[in-house]
Amino acid sequence: MGLKLRLGRFTWSARTWIVLGVLAPIGMLITSGVMLLDMRRDAWDKAEQTSRNLLRVIERDIARNFEIIDLSIQGVVDGLNVPGVRDVSPELRQLILFDRAASARDMGVMLVLDENGDTVIDAASVTPRKLNNSDRDYFKAQKARADLGLYISAPVVSRLLGTPVLVLSRRINKPDGSFGGIVLGSLSLSYFHRLFDRIGLGPYGAINLYRSDGMRIVRHPYLESDIGSSIAGTPTFERFRREGSGSFVGTSPRDGSERHFAFTRIGDLPFILNVTLSAYEIEAEWRGKALVISLIVVLLCGLTIGLSLLFWRELRRRAAIQAELERLSRTDMLTGLPNRRAFEEMVARLWTSARLQGTPFSLLVVDADHFKRYNDRHGHAVGDRVLQGIGRCLSASLRRAGDIVCRVGGEEFVLLLPNADGAAALGAAERVHARMSTLSVPSAEIEAGAITVSVGVASALPSAGGSTDPFDLYRRADAALYAAKAAGRNRTCCAAPEGAAHPPAAPHGVAD
Repeated sequence: MGLKLRLGRFTWSARTWIVLGVLAPIGMLITSGVMLLDMRRDAWDKAEQTSRNLLRVIERDIARNFEIIDLSIQGVVDGLNVPGVRDVSPELRQLILFDRAASARDMGVMLVLDENGDTVIDAASVTPRKLNNSDRDYFKAQKARADLGLYISAPVVSRLLGTPVLVLSRRINKPDGSFGGIVLGSLSLSYFHRLFDRIGLGPYGAINLYRSDGMRIVRHPYLESDIGSSIAGTPTFERFRREGSGSFVGTSPRDGSERHFAFTRIGDLPFILNVTLSAYEIEAEWRGKALVISLIVVLLCGLTIGLSLLFWRELRRRAAIQAELERLSRTDMLTGLPNRRAFEEMVARLWTSARLQGTPFSLLVVDADHFKRYNDRHGHAVGDRVLQGIGRCLSASLRRAGDIVCRVGGEEFVLLLPNADGAAALGAAERVHARMSTLSVPSAEIEAGAITVSVGVASALPSAGGSTDPFDLYRRADAALYAAKAAGRNRTCCAAPEGAAHPPAAPHGVAD
């Protein structure tokens, strides 16, 4: 029992550590997964912050440049309303009207058109270059509305420069309030290209500038077909227009890919600026790190779990070996019956159980008669077969599941009969003799009935105040066995009650 208890405790402790060895890597996998998700969120947060910073820088630059151009245009409008300016020499008039225009970057042309759309003043030439722009949308818009203020056109190709430009214009009113022409200044789209080229967004990033009506003014990277195209009505642009500024992850109306959109209005201008980053590119660096980390963690966890399972298998194998060794240490190798060690453990356990339950307990000691003759005459091999046959006969004579046969040494066997009184024990002894009468060893020409046994029987009620030692019962049965031997063998003798000097004289079984 002590070995079993120690083995059980060791197995339980080892199993606990093995379970921990399996659960710990699983915990590592979960923790690593949470960390990788945090790293992914950090990548998106970084993209968000980068986009906002870019929007802020670009928005300030564009707003400032448009402000300078508008101030230049407003200065010309104000200058034309000063008495006498129109009457000075063309050279002086240019100095008065266009002194602010030089500070605007990528400014194309600056002109004053009369009410018919003809150029009357040219910032680049004392003698105005001949041009009529009465067909342009900005001229028509200013002519139609006196309160229009600053008007920014869609991208057009300059008739003087031959390059795509945006035209900013303001209305000139005559003293009576009627339309007197416009002042315009053009901004080359190359300004946006140079501004955006300084910003590295990766191969899948993009910067877009839209008018508030959805027309694309410019895109980086540049594609000529994008200029003037419209995304009005798409869910993405409607969100731009509705919220004014912010960011979100959505589907690009251009290619259907998942992207991060950051957008803002540019001051009071009718423009929406958008910085777009590819979701794939945002997570590119994170995916590389996640792949390496995941492979390392999975390999380490797999190795740990594998080693734990191998250790568990080895532990089970060793436990099975230990259990088998324990079984063998309690088993007679010749007959396969419990040996003396097992007998001593079982008789003590069964005796205690009978005492607690108040039930009788019987014990039979069986010994082969004249066994030495078989060894001397036929050899030990035949003697072993005789002992094996006796073991089979004794096992076959038992009828109840709780009855046990043990070989306690040499040719001596013991039958343990829990919850059996003297009469039941004598009945078992009679069945033993009956079974033994059928035992033969044909290879040694030993016929049935030639092999006999003597049986000593002892019974007790452990709770009746008698001996508390089950081995006293064994000694009494052994004494009865010797009485059977003395009475002529091949018989059963019942042990005398406790305190009596000799076993009963009347034998049980078959006499010689």
